[in-house]
Amino acid sequence: MRRFLSILLFLICLSGCQEKTPVAKYVFFFIGDGMGLGQVALAEAYQAAQDGKIGNYPLNFSQFPVLGTATTYSASNIITCSSAAGTALATGEKTNNGMLGVRPDTSDLTAITYKIKDAGYKVGVTSTVTLDHATPGAFYAHAGARSDYYSIAVQLPVSGFDFFGGGGFLQPSGAQDNQESVFTLIEKAGYTVAYGAAEFNELKDKNEKMILLQNKDRNYLKDLPYAIDREEGDLTQAGIVAAAIEFLDNEKGFFLMSEGGKIDWACHSNDGKTALMEVLDMADAVQVAIAFAQKHPDETLIVVTADHETGGLALGSVSEYVMLFNELGPQSQSKDALFANGKKDEALLVSQMNAMAKIGWTTSAHTGIPVPVYATGTGSNLFGGRMDNTEIPKKICQAMGVAY
Repeated sequence: MRRFLSILLFLICLSGCQEKTPVAKYVFFFIGDGMGLGQVALAEAYQAAQDGKIGNYPLNFSQFPVLGTATTYSASNIITCSSAAGTALATGEKTNNGMLGVRPDTSDLTAITYKIKDAGYKVGVTSTVTLDHATPGAFYAHAGARSDYYSIAVQLPVSGFDFFGGGGFLQPSGAQDNQESVFTLIEKAGYTVAYGAAEFNELKDKNEKMILLQNKDRNYLKDLPYAIDREEGDLTQAGIVAAAIEFLDNEKGFFLMSEGGKIDWACHSNDGKTALMEVLDMADAVQVAIAFAQKHPDETLIVVTADHETGGLALGSVSEYVMLFNELGPQSQSKDALFANGKKDEALLVSQMNAMAKIGWTTSAHTGIPVPVYATGTGSNLFGGRMDNTEIPKKICQAMGVAY
């Protein structure tokens, strides 16, 4: 009898004394659109070259303790588009290229942002491109066609999420400019729009739901400028993440998706310097999250990945074992900005600089190669090794203790 009681007491103690699995209270999910290993390697090698060194200066997130890879194929092709990839990262399910937040049969999918919000966390969605674009849209909207920008945009205020930030809306009053403005719908839903950092600081404590856009004297309806084209006063991904933290921080916790959307655009243009500067710019945003994590070391998870790779970027081209980063030195504007401003000859010169620097491109579209997954903090052990992109949102929910 005495032995039985001893065993019973031991089992009770063992059950009561077992440590609970830590839960990620604060989660940052960074998506570098189009950012494969080549883009990361290019940015790291370029930084070293600026000091006259051969090698690389590791980015903050490439030094995270957990490294994995994710396959990116869509339901319809080994090469995904951004909306199908965004859907996979937001919902944990595949869809066809061109679709957003829906299954191939067009039935609606539920993004993890809704599940996280229902669990009591605050939610933020940000991007350096417009908020109705594929990746941010996948976290709050459903559309049979990703190009139905108005249909996507009007679902933003319905989401009830706490914070949005980045570029504006491509069709704020519909494709024919004859529908109710999305800004009117946003206001009716109780959101306040802050135009620029100064207005955000003025309004942040007076509102429960907010959207942060560029200053009204800038092109606030469009994407944010590339880092290489940025002017003083422009919003940055790092600045938006800092604002989001300030607005979302609370005792229960929050989830923030932050997209570096123009890495992809620069790679579509085969513009190496612009692309690597966008990667470095996203690293600045990740650093803001790292600083927050240092204050909450046992409660924060940071995941950095990509939706796909763009451009088939390689360090090296033709039959030469050489990279010449100094050839990129004269470039001071993106190729896209030069074309937009009618400077066709200078834009073509950027292509020549890429060739002389020996940056290799295989396409101006996406590729089907797996992308890296970097993670640190609470629950980061879930993200090591090989996985499919649909597993990432499920693992985020697991780390947060949210039912998927």
